[in-house]
Parts: sequence; C-alpha cells; structure tokens
Amino acid sequence: MVYEIYSNSASFTMELGEKIAKILPDGSTLCFAGDLGAGKTTFVRGLAKGLNITDVVQSPTFNIMKVYFKADRPLIHIDAYRLADINPDIGLDEYIGYESGITVIEWPQYIQDLIPSNAILVTIQHDGDDKRKLTIDSKDTDLSSVIK
Repeated sequence: MVYEIYSNSASFTMELGEKIAKILPDGSTLCFAGDLGAGKTTFVRGLAKGLNITDVVQSPTFNIMKVYFKADRPLIHIDAYRLADINPDIGLDEYIGYESGITVIEWPQYIQDLIPSNAILVTIQHDGDDKRKLTIDSKDTDLSSVIK
C-alpha cells in the first residue's frame, strides 16, 4: 500500500510517527529517504514518542547506530550515511528487523543489501518552509487505521 501525506509542520510529522509506532508489528523496519533537513529524524522522534521513549532522539550520524531500550519496545535507529564507502558487514544485520522492536534506517541506499524485502519505505520531500510530502510504501503493513 502506498500512502501520500502532506505535512505543514514538524509537530504533524511527529504526530504521524507517533501514531504509526503504536500499530507497527514487532520486527518492523522503516527506511527513510530524503535530503538533509527533509524531516527524517523528526519523523523518528515521533516514532520514539509513540514507543514512550523519553530520551532525546538525534540522528546517530557519527555513532551510526543508537538503541533505545527504555521503551515499550526497543527502537534501533541507524544512520547509514557514513557507510557509503565501507564494508557494511559490521554487525548491523543483527539489529535490522530486531524481533522485539522497531528498526529505522536513515540513508538506506548505503546498506541496500541488508534491507529486508518487507521494509516500509518513507520518502520525505521538502516543499519549502515547513511543508513536506511524505510517501509511505508499506508492502505488508496496513497503516490505513492511522493514515487518513
């Protein structure tokens, strides 16, 4: 199923992430595509809120991965941007699709071989100011109950 949503604010994008987090099955992987500043991490902050994570969520650009265990379910946040020119065999596959949590990957094109076929692709296009177009392609997960 492909959903197109238009957001006029960071708070709307976060609320959408929060709603989606509450219905995602364990083991879900979400891949985020979009330019720098498009709103990928803002969406992930909403997912974190939906999982009752109280830690500050920032893109793990220099860490590559940040795991939030103090939550209803674990959130694994991967930023693959710096993995463009290295061997991705650094153990990330153990966390992608983590069976009892949610995995999110920013810049998934850099670790394409590790992405599960049922991953949800979230593409965010920045249309000026606070306007964003979010395209969510979820092959196996019905999100229609939270995306109107």
